[in-house]
Amino acid sequence: MSLLKGIRVVEMGLWVAGPAAGGILADWGAEVVKIEMPGGDPMRKLFGALSGSREERCPPFDLYNRGKKSIALDVNHADGIALVQRLIATADVFITNMRPQFLQRVGLDPATLLAQHPRLVYASLTAYGLAGPDRDAPGYDMAAFSGRSGLADRATPPGAAPPILPGGLGDNVTAITIVSGIMGALFHRERSGQGQLVSTSLLRTGIYSIGMDVATRVGLGRVAPPPPRTKPQNPLMNTYCAGDGKWFWLVGAESERHWPGIVKALGDTALEKDGRFGTPRERRRNAQALVAAIDALTASHTREEWAAIFRGHDVWWAPINSVDDLLSDPQVLASGAFVNVPVGKGQAIPESFNGVATPVDFGATPAGPAGPAPEIGADADVLLTSLGVNADELSRLRSVGVLASPPATGK
Repeated sequence: MSLLKGIRVVEMGLWVAGPAAGGILADWGAEVVKIEMPGGDPMRKLFGALSGSREERCPPFDLYNRGKKSIALDVNHADGIALVQRLIATADVFITNMRPQFLQRVGLDPATLLAQHPRLVYASLTAYGLAGPDRDAPGYDMAAFSGRSGLADRATPPGAAPPILPGGLGDNVTAITIVSGIMGALFHRERSGQGQLVSTSLLRTGIYSIGMDVATRVGLGRVAPPPPRTKPQNPLMNTYCAGDGKWFWLVGAESERHWPGIVKALGDTALEKDGRFGTPRERRRNAQALVAAIDALTASHTREEWAAIFRGHDVWWAPINSVDDLLSDPQVLASGAFVNVPVGKGQAIPESFNGVATPVDFGATPAGPAGPAPEIGADADVLLTSLGVNADELSRLRSVGVLASPPATGK
């Protein structure tokens, strides 16, 4: 039995954060009904939207939407909203990352739906939250999660330009956050019979992601500026480049404890005798000189050679992998980071992995992709027939543009 068997989720979202939350729940065994506009979630055409690319495939869309059912409705039309409301009436969970102003206008806001369906878990995921002057402002993860939260600033050494973080990073973190809230609310409902609103935002999760720095500022009234790589607080917790141009982290977090092993591994006794580096405080004061010395030493071997040396001296470290490196890293593969996703009808399932796994495993109730991402509106007839909509009404809804036709090829 799957973890969430029998739980129906209705998802009305687009792009990444909302659909990613629904995608995790689908991997965990929930029935997830994805409501799209008749033209489909714009994420389906991500690369064209971003850069005008002619690439029609979108593996990120597949990641966030695999195993779902799709119905394509015009939710700006009264008939479309009526159908959405009928679907939500059958749901345990409603997930949306639409803006609050829009949801209120069409009667799908939390107050309205929870009054009608007191057992419903209403999961709201927004850019900036449900209150405040900018609650309806548009926001992607680079704006709300990275920029406004302070995260990009904390990743920017003085004088440098803020970094461009990988696409979807904040969306994914926020999706996992709302899923944890959904599960908590479902557990509460199991005991009390009462549903509730669960909400988070890209802004809040971004702030929590740099919680160490923000808590330091709130609690102590100050926080150190992000140091440049050449002047870290602890040179044993820093990035270094091997002779083959591949980077790695030294992770000597306990400077006094890790210093002897790192010195022996680097093979330079002069470091151990140098008074500038004798204590953690001195190493911090003379960080620039120590980083330069370690830089010169790490250039003498490849990263693979350093891996063997570090193992021999119990040095804590980690490679800085490229995405290509992930595909052959034995620990990554052993961790279950990749999975086989069932493909479309009539296609063969590949022998090797063809998808990214969601990041939680369950020992007693194994989870994983139940199927590929649906085509636009592929499940409309089945879903609406189950609600009592007859063939004549389906035809009428399509004739007025409320309901998209299913794909010609089927699922």
